[in-house]
Amino acid sequence: MLSRVFGFGRRSFESLSEQEILALAISSEEDDGRIYRAYADGLRDEFPQSAKVFDEMADEEESHRAALIELHRTRFGERIPLIRREHVRGYYDRKPDWLVRPLGIERVRSQAEEMERQAERFYVEAAKRAGDAATRKLLGDLAAAERSHESLARRLGEKLVPEDVRAEEATTERRQFILTYVQPGLAGLMDGSVSTLAPIFAAAFATQDTWQTFLVGLSASVGAGISMGFTEAAHDDGKLSGRGSPLKRGLSSGIMTAIGGLGHALPYLIPHFWTATTVAAAVVFVELWAIAFIQNRYMETPFLRAAFQVVLGGALVFGAGVLIGNA
Repeated sequence: MLSRVFGFGRRSFESLSEQEILALAISSEEDDGRIYRAYADGLRDEFPQSAKVFDEMADEEESHRAALIELHRTRFGERIPLIRREHVRGYYDRKPDWLVRPLGIERVRSQAEEMERQAERFYVEAAKRAGDAATRKLLGDLAAAERSHESLARRLGEKLVPEDVRAEEATTERRQFILTYVQPGLAGLMDGSVSTLAPIFAAAFATQDTWQTFLVGLSASVGAGISMGFTEAAHDDGKLSGRGSPLKRGLSSGIMTAIGGLGHALPYLIPHFWTATTVAAAVVFVELWAIAFIQNRYMETPFLRAAFQVVLGGALVFGAGVLIGNA
């Protein structure tokens, strides 16, 4: 583990021979081509036009690899040394974001541009180490190609993904984000904020004991978070509804439910009852307006209508808790 973190057992770039530099370039081009294919596969169902962009970028990497292999065959023969990026100290890494689903379209584009910048820097440094004229020329040409390809994702996108398609893809991505994260999280926040009002404030006014009230609020919030999280994850696997990963939706719903309840439970860690209750009431006000804002921002509910619904519902539950606590 420590050897991987600190680079023990890795070769320095300066120690590589020209043959090893060529082998490293070949393996890097092969890896990058596979990564672009993975990007294309991950985008194909929802963003078919952008998938074509990464298919073309993968083709570019394969042409670079073929040119490097031919040069290696000419200079050093058929046997290519096994050397990869993880064997060289200080060599750039590739983040495994191609394994994450769903892929974010803008994130993938920016990552592709960063990959091209890193590859260009490698070829510039490799060309400085090359003594053979043909090798130096090819590495220099590849550096220039990567420099021109730095904006390849954007330029191919302009060719293959016109503005109307790009706008449609952005709408699809935003819709997926709302279905997977915002909608379950908002439902959880509403449930946690509103449903725990009655038990917390009923306990507060019934006992006027801040610690006992905090324990009631903590148990209600955590229990509601677990319940909402499991319910959200279990009732829909997302395959037919298109709502995305049940795990992500469950975590969004469960965490936001717990946060919604804990927001007005934590003030009861303050020993003074009326101070704690005043702070808790202020937190409730902020929570309800935050819910109204999220509904307006992401669900396109008119703000005044969202505020009226949330504040009215919260006020009714709050009043029920106070009445029950004073009974």
